[in-house]
Amino acid sequence: MALELKVPEVGESITEVMIGGWKKREGEAVATDDPIVEIESDKATVELPAPTHGTITRILKASGEKAVVGEVIGYMEPAGAAVQPTPAPAQPVVDVTRKDGRTDIGSVQMSTAAPGAAPRVMPAAARVLGEAGAAASAATGTGPGGRITKADAVAAVTRPAAPAKAAPPAVKPAAAAPAIAPSAAGAREERYVLISPIRRKIAERLVEAQHQAALLTTFNEVDMSAVMALRAKFKDSFQERYGVKLGFMSFFVRAAVEALRAVPQVNAEFRDPHIVFRDYCDIGIAVGGGKGLVVPVLRNAETLSFAQVEQAIGDFARRAADNKLKLEELQGGTFTISNGGVYGSMMSTPIINPPQSGILGLHAIQDRPMAVNGQVVIRPMMYLALTYDHRLVDGREAVTFLKRVKDSIEDPTRLLLEV
Repeated sequence: MALELKVPEVGESITEVMIGGWKKREGEAVATDDPIVEIESDKATVELPAPTHGTITRILKASGEKAVVGEVIGYMEPAGAAVQPTPAPAQPVVDVTRKDGRTDIGSVQMSTAAPGAAPRVMPAAARVLGEAGAAASAATGTGPGGRITKADAVAAVTRPAAPAKAAPPAVKPAAAAPAIAPSAAGAREERYVLISPIRRKIAERLVEAQHQAALLTTFNEVDMSAVMALRAKFKDSFQERYGVKLGFMSFFVRAAVEALRAVPQVNAEFRDPHIVFRDYCDIGIAVGGGKGLVVPVLRNAETLSFAQVEQAIGDFARRAADNKLKLEELQGGTFTISNGGVYGSMMSTPIINPPQSGILGLHAIQDRPMAVNGQVVIRPMMYLALTYDHRLVDGREAVTFLKRVKDSIEDPTRLLLEV
């Protein structure tokens, strides 16, 4: 008997998801707990594991399609059972050609094609056909179950037409004209990629921050000499003892904790008609994930050692790249640190992660000439940026916070003595 593959619960209040990449194809064998397909929500990406040994018999929802929690998106046959085809639900064929000859993307049939029925047109393929004014019948489906993929649509609309037979010239030319070489310029193409739920959520939250908070950014610069010397001195023994490299981020997390203690407004939240102050520091660390920027949270960062911070950040980065972060790890947070310097950013104005009131932006380290004790010396310098919500953080508090971070980094012994 075929087993139904259903969309699992992926988080509180989440009812709709998008189907990510299928890791198994129709007819492919799977073992128990093998990941079958990625399920993407606006907060995280989870994998649907195989409930038992068996074979994938039918895929009902392709990558990029939406589904609701509990919906059947495929079938599999347990091992040892006779594999029987699972019929697709019957749905009417929808004409995709409008009166003006163009393909109506909104009316493209989105059901699995049954024998003799019109092929299933994927969303990206429908958009390509629509832009070209081509009907779905112009493409030949090569995807699973005869689906028309984007590649099929592109091939259909870019297929060269048979050249018209030229009429013989009435008069023989005196000399043959030189052949005109084809243009070497690349084709002017556009690619349509569906917005992932997590990318859409990021966009919504960034716009929300711009609309609801009074954002202002203040800058400072920090001499990284002391931290770099300390790191060079202890990096080998640190890695040998804790199994992780000593990076710069642990220094900035500790410096931010001390600054948040000194200026609690930056760690607070504007919750009208109140301002909510916290006695703990849950610091979000912005990392690049497989689906976009994500911000996992270091809970109670004020209690973590340098080694614990580095271990946690390394774990976050690895799992973010594989879309393995848990939903609860991305929620909450009272303050955020974003390191654009790893990508070469010289200076930026980061946007806060609502409902937080501040975000610290780190940037690239560059050797620059600096005046020190009346002498020009070369020092490794980094620009710092603090974007804050001016509704509850005044300029004085913001500058004081950033100066506190600067002092802690330029003299790391402050982090040990907490002064």
